[in-house]
Amino acid sequence: MNPLMKDEQIIRIYCKDDGVFPNSKYPVLLYKNVLRVPFILPAAYIKTLFEKNNWRNAWKDGIFTYDHYHSTSHEVMGIYQGRTSLMLGGDNGQTVDLRKGDVIVIPAGVAHKNLGAEQAVKCVGAYPEGRPFDIKRGLAGERPDADNTIGKLPVPAKDPVFGQFRGLRNIWTEIDARR
Repeated sequence: MNPLMKDEQIIRIYCKDDGVFPNSKYPVLLYKNVLRVPFILPAAYIKTLFEKNNWRNAWKDGIFTYDHYHSTSHEVMGIYQGRTSLMLGGDNGQTVDLRKGDVIVIPAGVAHKNLGAEQAVKCVGAYPEGRPFDIKRGLAGERPDADNTIGKLPVPAKDPVFGQFRGLRNIWTEIDARR
């Protein structure tokens, strides 16, 4: 195991369609304190880890303070500084705390917003195979086109942290097998 990664503990958070946000059949995956973020170049470390597992089109910044989701891609965020609370699934959803060392994988369609200040955390975000991403706000007219786009997305070939044989790939594929 990479000395900069801790043992995995994956928390699954399910967000069902609330009529405004499609959310997802797949759970949000929260890896608490999985990264031992280096002091020097922490964002570069996370970006490199994600790229190694083919999660690309990376950015680094805070997290938006308004509800939004992506219909064209799943998203991963690795936190390298600060802490905040993130609301998942819309106004009646679930709140999770994020802090340095956490990684969160958000399936396409799952609404998310930062409940703190936008810059309360710094993170690196990325998308499987470097997919382009859109930003949907739960506005009238977004669905059913967004639902159709989300329904066509494949399960990523690799987990952004653990690669091909652990994490996301196993969890989401198992859900598809049960349907």
